[in-house]
Amino acid sequence: MFEGLSIGLSTAVMPFNLLMVVIGCFAGTFIGMLPGLGPISAIALMVPITYGLEPSSGIILMAGVYYGAIFGGSTSSILINAPGCASTVVTAFDGYPMTRNNQAGKALALAAYSSFTGGTVGAIVLLFAAPALAQVSLSFQSSDYFALMVLGLTAVAAFSGKGQVIKALMMTVFGLMISTVGNDVMTGIPRFTFGQTDLIDGISFLLLAMATFALTEVILAVMRGEHRQKDTQIKMSDLGSMKLSKDEIKQVIPTISRSSVFGFLIGVLPGAGATIASFLSYGMERHFASDKEKEKFGHGSLRGLAAPESANNAASTGSFVPLLTLGIPGSGTTAVMLGALIAYGIQPGPRLFADNPDVFWSVIVSMYFGNLVLLILNLPLIPYIARLLVIPRPILIPLILFFSITGVYLVSFNTFDIQMMVLITAVAMLLRLLNFPMAPMLLGFVLGDIMEKNLSRALSLHDGGVSFLWERPLTLAIISLAVVALLYPLVKHLLSFRRAKLSSAH
Repeated sequence: MFEGLSIGLSTAVMPFNLLMVVIGCFAGTFIGMLPGLGPISAIALMVPITYGLEPSSGIILMAGVYYGAIFGGSTSSILINAPGCASTVVTAFDGYPMTRNNQAGKALALAAYSSFTGGTVGAIVLLFAAPALAQVSLSFQSSDYFALMVLGLTAVAAFSGKGQVIKALMMTVFGLMISTVGNDVMTGIPRFTFGQTDLIDGISFLLLAMATFALTEVILAVMRGEHRQKDTQIKMSDLGSMKLSKDEIKQVIPTISRSSVFGFLIGVLPGAGATIASFLSYGMERHFASDKEKEKFGHGSLRGLAAPESANNAASTGSFVPLLTLGIPGSGTTAVMLGALIAYGIQPGPRLFADNPDVFWSVIVSMYFGNLVLLILNLPLIPYIARLLVIPRPILIPLILFFSITGVYLVSFNTFDIQMMVLITAVAMLLRLLNFPMAPMLLGFVLGDIMEKNLSRALSLHDGGVSFLWERPLTLAIISLAVVALLYPLVKHLLSFRRAKLSSAH
């Protein structure tokens, strides 16, 4: 390993490769800030450029763009409630309320620190444990994935306000229903498409997120009359300090540590990716929070912002484990990178260690440099990035609308997606006015597709029986955790009710 590490270090610190890291991080951050584009679009734009480079330089550039886009995607989520990419949707849940509370500077700084820590932890773990983690990811079977998604759904309480659990459950089911639109997993027969060929591939998560967050926020701003009020622009003094107090640092350090490790482990699993990692880490962190702290989630909680930001960057690093060691893309973005590697004549997999050690180790070493570059680039830029909010509302509102619609269109180049976006926005507006939370619907949608695929596979392997739920110890352990997570709030409520009853009797 140390021999490989020295090869990687000598390759990564070459001036040209260091320049590729800086260019990749800067380009990725900028593209990630634009609502709707995200890392897949960013890397797709870079693929033609990398063909003229050495394999190690090209992959280092794309890796820099990847975690730069994840890093930058949080900016638009925090400032204007328009997620830069799918994995930063959860960042908006607490990041945008902080902006509305005149804490935009602090929110952007915390996102930068959390992202840096998550990416660095991921890079260090990847350095020492990549081969062992590859075996772990291979040991996961369809029943284990299904159980993990069930466990993820128990986090629905984390995405609902006080007294909104029933509404949150209804929205989760709604999200699961939307995820079934398109071709049937096992038979390939179109379902719930209403004869529309454009719906055969299902509904895009990015489309759903932009419609339920960015566009509804624009409409709500118009309903509040902000599009006519020229004096609603925010002063730079209202953006708040970037500094975190000692108490706030103590509060978020355990959150960032937990979420970084958890996010990395989720990223290692093929097909899971940074989006699922951010949702699950947010739910997990709320479980750890005290009753008083739980009420802050969704209203500007520091822990609620730090958890997904740490997890999505750690997961983006973790997704390189199945790509480099098994040749299996861990996410849509690493699937594009797999294509680029094959175009170079490099076959990712167990032989990559021996056949192309310079590529394998230099990518891993460059990840640490990349995270350092991102922190150095982004922290000084925060006051300038936050100036986006100083733009008068009559100008900012149409800009958000333009970037949101353009971002969704550039993913598919299909006008049907724009029509679908308008329809979903209308439904989302009605639900928002009826005080239904949007986040549980996105949770159900994100987990629904993977959940259904793995349930279908598990059932087909067991002749339609459900014995797969307890046959494997790992599946049984995850299902047991899900049951405990589901029953814990109910048992806690019953015990507190009984205590109150006993104390009133005395």
